Amino acid sequence: MDYSDSKYYLNKQFGWLEFNNRVLEEAQDERTPLLERLKFLAITASNLDEFVMVTVARLKDQIESGYNKQDKVGLRPKELFKELSNRMHQMVKEQYGCLNYVLDTLEEEDINFMEYKDLTEDQKEFLDNYFHDNIHPVLTPMAIDQSRPFPLILNKSLNLAVRLTSSPESNTLSPNKDGKGLFSMVRVPSILPRIVEIPSDDKRNFIFMEKVIKEYLDKLFFGYTIEAVGAFRITRNAEVSLDEEAQNLLVEMERYVKRRKWGFPVRLEIEQGIDCQLKDFLVQSLDLNREDIYEVAGPIDLTTFMGFSGLDGFDHLRYEPLLPQPAQDFYNKEESIFDLIKEKDLLVHHPYESFDPVIKLVQEASEDSQVLAIKQTLYRVSGDSPIIEALAQAAENGKQVTVLVELKARFDEENNIEWAKKLEKSGCHVVYGLVGLKVHSKLLLIVRDEEEGIRRYVHMSTGNYNDKTAKLYTDTGMFTAKETFGSDVSAMFNLLTGYSSAPQWKKLAVAPLNLRDTFVKLIRNEVEQVKSGKEGHIIAKMNSLVDSGIIKELYKASSAGVKIDLIVRGMCCLKPGIEGVSDNIRVISIVGRLLEHSRIFYFSNGANPKIFMSSADWRPRNLDRRVEALFPVEDEDLKARIIKLLDITLRDNVKAREQQPDGSYKRVERDGVELESQLEFHRLAKKAVKKLDSTNIIALFKQTSARDTNIH
Repeated sequence: MDYSDSKYYLNKQFGWLEFNNRVLEEAQDERTPLLERLKFLAITASNLDEFVMVTVARLKDQIESGYNKQDKVGLRPKELFKELSNRMHQMVKEQYGCLNYVLDTLEEEDINFMEYKDLTEDQKEFLDNYFHDNIHPVLTPMAIDQSRPFPLILNKSLNLAVRLTSSPESNTLSPNKDGKGLFSMVRVPSILPRIVEIPSDDKRNFIFMEKVIKEYLDKLFFGYTIEAVGAFRITRNAEVSLDEEAQNLLVEMERYVKRRKWGFPVRLEIEQGIDCQLKDFLVQSLDLNREDIYEVAGPIDLTTFMGFSGLDGFDHLRYEPLLPQPAQDFYNKEESIFDLIKEKDLLVHHPYESFDPVIKLVQEASEDSQVLAIKQTLYRVSGDSPIIEALAQAAENGKQVTVLVELKARFDEENNIEWAKKLEKSGCHVVYGLVGLKVHSKLLLIVRDEEEGIRRYVHMSTGNYNDKTAKLYTDTGMFTAKETFGSDVSAMFNLLTGYSSAPQWKKLAVAPLNLRDTFVKLIRNEVEQVKSGKEGHIIAKMNSLVDSGIIKELYKASSAGVKIDLIVRGMCCLKPGIEGVSDNIRVISIVGRLLEHSRIFYFSNGANPKIFMSSADWRPRNLDRRVEALFPVEDEDLKARIIKLLDITLRDNVKAREQQPDGSYKRVERDGVELESQLEFHRLAKKAVKKLDSTNIIALFKQTSARDTNIH
């Protein structure tokens, strides 16, 4: 059978849009609290921005350059772009249909978005003062004429296009003396709140800043008549070239980030009903086609609702927070964190369990006199990262600190540049990454001088060292002091920071060296188990499944009788349910209030399960163009926890959707009791803490009773 046949594969771009549609479904779901629905709309808009800046821009570039090769499913660039455009326009239409319904419903909760004409005189007076004191000083009208060409509009900035006329007697510097066909731009300032609250006695009233500016445009254009005004936003190409072999990668990356702000226009969003002359002027000036224009029935740029969804005083319109619980493997332990890790391997499941043990490990290492060195990879970190602070403190305390900061982490480059500079100033040795490869692995190594000799402590994770996203993303991390792991992670850092050949790995599999081969061997081993009369079963949880080589191996395994359960949050190019090919494969996607992010791989191995965790998805970029690590979970207690995690996820019948052979998704049918996996994990984390508290109380009671007996 030819498993390379295009009929067995789904297009990855369509798969991504299907994922964003699943997020949109959460916004459309009437069971989702109102402000959470706004948050999901903001997420879909942010996702779509990135998709346009990267994927759509790359596709337009291919079309412009004459590239006409078919993709895995047989589509050429023009055909793919046309279909993507149709689907994106439909998605935007559904976004705004949902938004307007939610905004109308919020009025019942006394949250109102106002039009200027509907304001009271007192409210207009408030806005008059607000405009003159706050907005007017930062506005800059940009005239467009023979001497002042169409300005270079910043990527994703919100702007007002203005059409004007003037009389010949007007005292103006404009070379256009007939006073007709005049155009200007005004950028809506991003340094001020986009949503302005208006004082009210009994309700929360708001107005968008661009609506305020429209009312006061005459203050910017004295002597002119404003004929039409319309809001617009440009999305630009973010796929600009980066010279990775530049003499100073840090300086080159700073230039790269600046260049990306001015890439070629890819999409134009405009207000529905915008003046025809303004629309034509924008389209011609930006050299865009009809399918690049998105007329929206509401405020442009829904990402602004991300912050608004946290509006004070309306907790009943949001989910009850799933607060991280103390990590059960570290809870109420008075010993040093090093003693705990030395005793046995430990596991933390974020965000149900707190990220604190990871922070505590770095902080304790920074102060511990026995610690000689700390080495860590950083891909995405928070704006005020305690990890960064602890690493800087460790260097100042005389530890040898080596940090690989991946400057090429997409859309986090500026943040990482700043952290790299801060760490260098503190005395850390900072490595900026490798030429041609992104370092995506999540590794922390601490070298400690103990009585028994040098001991290495290791933390390996599926997620970033980011204390903020650790409250929102589901990830798993393992701590160990086993020498086999320490040796491998040390060798890994030698590969990253110096000139070193890869060792014979004891525990890790590393991309791009042997990770692909490792996965292939593990999949093929399940086929051999079936051939020998045993059960073959694979469970793989990841963000994306795109790699055709891995998909072929899964098809072969399914055809041989291996049961395969795939938990794929986003893109999945595999087609499940094809008779004789993939009828043993089930694909589900969990989209809920938390972002599924962990990568976990289970292989039954003839009733002797092998379990692995990784930073890598099954995508060509992860297997071939990134530095990734796959590590085994060997402790039996931890294996049992991971198996339970996978079992609960597979039984989700509230937030799970099952993929169909055509690439669409349907909600899993609810048989029996409802199970929402994310809520269940939070419940179990709370239950574990209560159980530990009870155990501690009983132990304390026994100690007290024993003392009382001795006294008597």
